Amino acid sequence: MDMSKHPSKVDARTVAAHVLAVAATVLVLVWCVHFRGGLALHSQNNKQLIFNVHPVLMLLGPIVLAGEAILCYRTFPLSRAARKKAHLALHAAGLAAGGLGVYAVFKFHGEAGIPNLYSLHSWVGLATIALYALHWSAAFLAFFFPGASPATRRRAIPWHAVVGLLLFALAVATAQLGFLEKLTFLQAPPLRLPKYGAEALLVNVAAVVVLLFGVAVVLATVTIDDATRYNTII
Repeated sequence: MDMSKHPSKVDARTVAAHVLAVAATVLVLVWCVHFRGGLALHSQNNKQLIFNVHPVLMLLGPIVLAGEAILCYRTFPLSRAARKKAHLALHAAGLAAGGLGVYAVFKFHGEAGIPNLYSLHSWVGLATIALYALHWSAAFLAFFFPGASPATRRRAIPWHAVVGLLLFALAVATAQLGFLEKLTFLQAPPLRLPKYGAEALLVNVAAVVVLLFGVAVVLATVTIDDATRYNTII
């Protein structure tokens, strides 16, 4: 293992990002399991359980796993080649989780008789997951198999990094729209969820934690030195 190629330490920004990722995941799971009744891709009597799969997987996929994939070049004590593979694998897992999350919400709408793609959250969300898939596919072809020429990869690396970070920020923004949309529905008739109740507070706190996680990932990434940020991708 070429240990000279991995970062010498993990700083406060990356530690904060990891902690916020765990906190966001726990909060959303508590919301969907404790307050909303649980998770299920198949349910005859309670279609809400199908929907609950959506926020959990969309958080875990295009946000938490994608954020960890971005940070892995800075935090994983592995060789350059190993970190490159971890980056690819984490993004692949994030894309798979996101795809399943999109399937869950379409399935819920279909079985509950709700129209699809009528809100800003759904438009931005579908565009984000589609662009995420295109970006991952292009990166796989350029940096893994069959692989572009070294000169082409060097020119593509800054664009790959910038576009990846923009898509991550877009995923975080889409989550904020989703939290707001769902909480608005819950507070409207017939459910009339109390505006200052425990569930409303938890949803708002979860949204803030997700936003802070996004900020932490961006700060940790934009301050990393060019050698670690770019050369490890080649």
